[in-house]
Amino acid sequence: MKNILIIFIIALAATAIVNRANGQSPSTNGIDTTLENKRKVIDSLDRQLFEVLGARERVVREIGVYKAAHHIAPLQAARFQKVLERGIEAGKKEGLSAEFITELLNAIHKESLRIEEASPDHKH
Repeated sequence: MKNILIIFIIALAATAIVNRANGQSPSTNGIDTTLENKRKVIDSLDRQLFEVLGARERVVREIGVYKAAHHIAPLQAARFQKVLERGIEAGKKEGLSAEFITELLNAIHKESLRIEEASPDHKH
């Protein structure tokens, strides 16, 4: 999933660079204006997505400190399985495939483990 997020961020940056290089700006054409407006909505949603991910990872750091203080291993497979199952169900309601949700949550989980293990209180 980390790779997906990196690819997503690179794609967003590349699009912005290409648009600037081509001098693209909102057109007075109704179709182009509609497209630009929809892209602005997507940009706003992307910012919100990253804010939510950041907030989630801040909680992960707190959990990492707690686990380290109580000698609990960072990886809790049963907990992750429940998160995955709930995510797949929630994703279905939004029209997202189980494969996508699984890949997304695996990437988020991998980043969460990295953050927990990087905690100064975590002892290997």
